[in-house]
Amino acid sequence: MKKQASPDLVIYKQTIHFEKKSEIAVYIQIAQQVIILIQQGKLKPGNSLPGSRILSKELQINRNTVVAVYEELASQGWVEIIPNKGTFVLDPNKSKNRIKALDKVSSEKRKVSDFTNYKFQTSFNLATRTEHFEGKYIINEGKPDIRLHPTHQFSKWYSATMKRKNIVSKWSQENFSHTNFDKQLCNYLNVTRNFVIKPHNILSTRSSEMSLYIVSQLLLKENDIVVTGSLSNYTANMILQQAGAKIKTLPVDENGLQIELLPKVLKQTPIRCLYINTNRHYPTTVKLSNARREKLLKLAKEHHFAIIEDDFDYDFQYDEQNTQPLFSNDENGSVIYLGKLGQSFLPSFQSGYIIAPKNLIDEAKNYLQLLDKQGDLIQKQIFSELIEEGEIYRFIKKNIQVYKKRLDQLCDSLNEYFGDLVKWKKPSGGLAIWLEFNQTISLTKLAQKCKEENLFLPKTILYQDKNNCAIRFGFGHLNEEEIKIVVKKMRDAYDEII
Repeated sequence: MKKQASPDLVIYKQTIHFEKKSEIAVYIQIAQQVIILIQQGKLKPGNSLPGSRILSKELQINRNTVVAVYEELASQGWVEIIPNKGTFVLDPNKSKNRIKALDKVSSEKRKVSDFTNYKFQTSFNLATRTEHFEGKYIINEGKPDIRLHPTHQFSKWYSATMKRKNIVSKWSQENFSHTNFDKQLCNYLNVTRNFVIKPHNILSTRSSEMSLYIVSQLLLKENDIVVTGSLSNYTANMILQQAGAKIKTLPVDENGLQIELLPKVLKQTPIRCLYINTNRHYPTTVKLSNARREKLLKLAKEHHFAIIEDDFDYDFQYDEQNTQPLFSNDENGSVIYLGKLGQSFLPSFQSGYIIAPKNLIDEAKNYLQLLDKQGDLIQKQIFSELIEEGEIYRFIKKNIQVYKKRLDQLCDSLNEYFGDLVKWKKPSGGLAIWLEFNQTISLTKLAQKCKEENLFLPKTILYQDKNNCAIRFGFGHLNEEEIKIVVKKMRDAYDEII
């Protein structure tokens, strides 16, 4: 490679800018900008970079920072450091570690085929239902507000945990010995849900969806019968069907799943399991009555089927007299309890867990080893300390007060803008209401008109058939002012289609 003179120092002074207060280290900021200069051709192969003393003076930074910049560039293959001679730009096209800009990739004559040269299994059940919308407002199915995530405190917890010496040793562990996290999570669930579980009854996962996937692989084989509500969680149904299950449904009324109709199903065919949300049915938010709870546990014991209790939003309880999960009254090993932890935090920091008899958990660990052998150790360490120190309880209580006010605001806004055009029952918890229209309208047209109002109603919250014309209206992610704006926009859209 032919060595060339270094470009004028002006190019560095004019191009390179950095923020010392940024979370990204200064040397990384500078290195990224030097890479851009190389990609743009302003620094050509063979150009020598300024000496560390010269560049440190020009940019008014410590010389060691410049040394770190050059070492970072060399480690990525952008430059070559030759002792006693200098640092020289390498040809990006010949570098083993080159990073191609998208515009250069698109100009390549070669391309990646859009189709495979082999067959693979496709599945309608797993077809994505994601819709793209760039508007300002959206109604979802009931997600928390990530703006309430304690960012400042979280960064402190994460930093402190990363510095712990025992983290490295935990990463190298190969077994599933019970950790402090398992013990603390057991304590938390025993206190909040009236459980009497031990660490061998619990398995933590990345999400409640992963939990359900693992359970479905353990329970189901092709053509097994699973009972759900006539209105049910579409994601759960997809997971169950993908495992080979056939879905049979029971109607849902104001007291939850109509369990009294289950014996008729059992006479026709044995069932493998029943999927249910006992505290707030998805999507209608109704609670399963005590009489039906007792009936369901009795039938499960007699007919030896499993009950999958997905308690996805238990942490958002507004009524202090809330009903405990079905699992807390199960002494026969019939119930598999699925839950979520950390819903008050960013989605990437939330996790799921499975609570079940020991023999099922032992087998579930085998699946988890294939999918996610170690999990997020940092996350588990932080959760352990939050539970042990009581912080998790304080965050949940603080957020409950926020969401309760938002629920009140939603009810007030619906009364103000819709009046007797709609009906709903105020739930005892959760982050959504079941909003029914008294006059049957086209929900698809309503969604289209809302879009024109800069409001997005995804298909997954619209429920329309011969018996239903309703929306699962999630409010948790909206503040009180936004809720009022959203309801008014929806009323304006409603008026346009009537």
